[in-house]
Amino acid sequence: MTIAISSIFINNFILSRFLGLCPFIGVSKQTKPALGMAVAVIFVMTFSSLITWLAYKYLLLPFHLEYLRTLTFILVISVFVQAVEMALAKKSPSLYKAMGIYLPLITTNCAVLGVTVLNINMFFGKQLSDGFSLCASLCQAFCAGIGFALAMLLMSGIREKLDLADVPKALQGVPIAFIVASLMSMGFLGFSGFRF
Repeated sequence: MTIAISSIFINNFILSRFLGLCPFIGVSKQTKPALGMAVAVIFVMTFSSLITWLAYKYLLLPFHLEYLRTLTFILVISVFVQAVEMALAKKSPSLYKAMGIYLPLITTNCAVLGVTVLNINMFFGKQLSDGFSLCASLCQAFCAGIGFALAMLLMSGIREKLDLADVPKALQGVPIAFIVASLMSMGFLGFSGFRF
């Protein structure tokens, strides 16, 4: 429960850690592509965390190859992103076109890489059992994806309303999106007062 609340609200990857801002600003103009991106990120975060945990435990640690951690994790993430991209192109071409360049960018999305690295940093080497460490990693990855989705959907809803508002010309588009994001971030900082 602590991991879930922390990952979704207190340490939200977009609004508190400021990771994954490219798709957050780029795909949040409308709700449908934002939802598709959020589901794709949840999928990639969760399953790449599973594979990276296994790779770290059974491949990198026994052979003392920890220094290849980042390279290995990026490779795993890119495989999942390619799988999601192919599935979307076949099952939902309109959503695939709407996501555009931002879907392949999940490969280099620092939020996805960040959750895999944080899982290793937080749950390895702390005298935790392997089962608990794996469960905690998967919980953190899934809940970080939920937090990502929450931020994306909130932002897309606000930006759709902003299209109907009388925004000064100099602030239209990305500038007003960053102002809204900063206000949302300040709002989420209020959750940091929770202690467990």
